[in-house]
Amino acid sequence: MSGTAQFVLETELGDIPLICNEAEAPQTVAALRRSVPLDSQLHTPKIAGSHVYWHAPFVCDLEGSSDVMDMAAGAFFYWPDRQYLEISFAPLQAETATVTPIGQAGCPVELLVELGQRLRLTQGRERNAIRLRATGPVPAPAVEPDTPLSAFRREIWAAMPEEIAAMPARRAIMHPLGPMLYAEGDARNLHELLWWVRKEAKGPNAAAARYAGALLADKVATRLRDFCHLERSAEMVFAISRALSDPSLPQDRILEESILIAGRLSAWLDHIIRWNDLNETLVSK
Repeated sequence: MSGTAQFVLETELGDIPLICNEAEAPQTVAALRRSVPLDSQLHTPKIAGSHVYWHAPFVCDLEGSSDVMDMAAGAFFYWPDRQYLEISFAPLQAETATVTPIGQAGCPVELLVELGQRLRLTQGRERNAIRLRATGPVPAPAVEPDTPLSAFRREIWAAMPEEIAAMPARRAIMHPLGPMLYAEGDARNLHELLWWVRKEAKGPNAAAARYAGALLADKVATRLRDFCHLERSAEMVFAISRALSDPSLPQDRILEESILIAGRLSAWLDHIIRWNDLNETLVSK
């Protein structure tokens, strides 16, 4: 793909120009443009392998029907159900998913390979900070009325919660690993299932879907509070449960904000876990 980069991903190893095909993914590219400048963190993959990703601060439906396994080295794409913006650098390991192709990274693949290796070795030890910026003018962010979840959404996206940052320093029997893994797993499952609720809520079973989402959020919040001792995180997830249970609220917006809260909570928890160290321990003799 040729063309001028519409975005630049600033990483600690160098800048990565991102050349987008707006005709292929107009809604996703528009949402991306409204979200910059974006300060975030890269994450190392746990299953598919050869890609780097960060969480998108927006909720967009799938555009197109591309198999994630068809994403060649350098492909820039969006994975809606996981809310990831990703760049691949080699063939992925077997995984089944449909994604939105956005464009191409305009950098040598060797930079992406080096970045992926760095992420694998340093996640849980370093923040791996990035900044995504546009190369041209960007539209003003859309202004929408607040919901009971808006303040929580802004808070969780602004910075890692102090209670999560403090988790690696816990010292008790099977701490910090136990609470970290349970909290991350529950937050990740909540995030993924809220996408399912969003899909079902557009059909005839909308009320049942929202009830299921509220019940799940209540369960996850209880685990975060009573088992993992993450009081503020639990407060946010309890708020999701209450909002999904209130039919007077604009449910489309509530579901989007619920996904954004749960996804960012999952991302922060994922970011403090030394996944490579754990994997090396399991495979070592």
